[in-house]
Amino acid sequence: MALDTTVAGDVAPMGIPGLDDILRGGLPRNRLYLVQGDPGSGKTTLGLQFLMEGQRRGEKGIYISLSETREEIESVAKSHGWSLDGLDLLEATAGEQQLVLNDEENTLFEPSEVELRELVQKLFSEIERSKASRVVLDSLSEMRLLSQSALRYRRHVLAFKQFFARRASTVLLLDDRTTADDDRQLQSLAHGVLALESHPLDFGSDRRRVRVVKLRGVSPRGGHHEMIIQRGGLRVFPRLVAAEHRGTASRGKLSSGVEELDSLVGGGIDRGTATLVMGPAGSGKSTLALRYAISAAQRGEKVAMFAFDERPETLLARLDSLGLEIRPFLESGLIDLRPIDPAEMGPGEFTARVRQCVSESDVRLVVVDSLNGYMNAMPEERALAIQLHELLTYLTHLGVSSFLVMAQHGLVGQGLTTPIDISYLADTVLLLRYFEAEGRVRKAISVVKKRSGAHEQTIREFRVGAPGGVVIGAPLSAFQGVLNGTPQFVGDAAHLLGARDRSTA
Repeated sequence: MALDTTVAGDVAPMGIPGLDDILRGGLPRNRLYLVQGDPGSGKTTLGLQFLMEGQRRGEKGIYISLSETREEIESVAKSHGWSLDGLDLLEATAGEQQLVLNDEENTLFEPSEVELRELVQKLFSEIERSKASRVVLDSLSEMRLLSQSALRYRRHVLAFKQFFARRASTVLLLDDRTTADDDRQLQSLAHGVLALESHPLDFGSDRRRVRVVKLRGVSPRGGHHEMIIQRGGLRVFPRLVAAEHRGTASRGKLSSGVEELDSLVGGGIDRGTATLVMGPAGSGKSTLALRYAISAAQRGEKVAMFAFDERPETLLARLDSLGLEIRPFLESGLIDLRPIDPAEMGPGEFTARVRQCVSESDVRLVVVDSLNGYMNAMPEERALAIQLHELLTYLTHLGVSSFLVMAQHGLVGQGLTTPIDISYLADTVLLLRYFEAEGRVRKAISVVKKRSGAHEQTIREFRVGAPGGVVIGAPLSAFQGVLNGTPQFVGDAAHLLGARDRSTA
């Protein structure tokens, strides 16, 4: 259950999913706020959503545009499926050389001839006439240019603050940050500051995020929070804080449905723990994780699988060939298979999807296949480990089991490496390896870590195939050096999988 962190007092909700949670309910009313961000980071969309949320609540709003025309603002709204009917739109662009409110022409002005002070006074007059309780000014960059000096610019911004201090209005001032100056003095004038960021990746969609730089009288959720712009407006994914979520810990074991595999891991995987399945490409990691997922679905438990690497069509065809019946569970909804494109989705959105599955669909087992694909969505390794720690802790607090698949670089030998060491985050680590015997490439499985109890210390042969998709052999007591990829045969080959079939043929 999440902690109640809603701020006390009267607040103005933003109407942006996720952002109000970060702000502990919304912005304290009747204050002036600064929204800073590079062009294209979502400031205009944020301002429009703020006003439309007020309109939905019966609050009058006005949008003052100093940089864009009415047509441009309406085009932005149309792209999101919004109607601006009932919202005052005050256009004061220098290019049009006119002040327009609701298509009515008012006083003409020419910036080169009329002092900025007179323009500000005219804006004040129209705001007074509109009696708006929510105001958005877009943008301060135009005022900065018209002011022609930093002192004059700050004086007019201070005049705005003093004007609105006498009125019951919640005001957003949008700033493009087009100057090299960080303008800390401007931040000090505002009651709160929101910083929007947009940065490109080497490949894929730009990553956007928001941070509450300050918010007087409120303790917002700190740090950077991922954000996307989609049809319908902004959506923010609050940074996950696992300590805020507590549930009932699960008891018992998670069975794979394969007796030998359950015996290898000490009777089964403990519920509510994280299991890491590691091994080279093609060693059967995904099939092993899916064996647990299908077994859970057979018991009526819901499973969510996030596939970063394999297309659903290829996965289903492969499972059919192995005799793993997954299609009935997909049709019934017991297994939710979700393909993920790491070039289009950041880690914050991915975490939000996992949380949604757990909170809304009562998912009891989460499979991530693979962490290599997840790393493509989060190139910064240090931040990846921190985010994974929070996600796994969150799942553990709610008693949800998780399986993480990670492919190691290389195929055989001692040169196998992992792209990042996260084994310390997992409660159980299953290790898959290739080895050679009788001129055939074979697979081996072992449990190298289990925090919650005892497990077999043996290395067993592992085969992907029917029936049940996974076959576990006897301990490989006749071999030495299997884990380092250079095994030496010191026993009888009759103990290997398939040897009995050949002897009776």
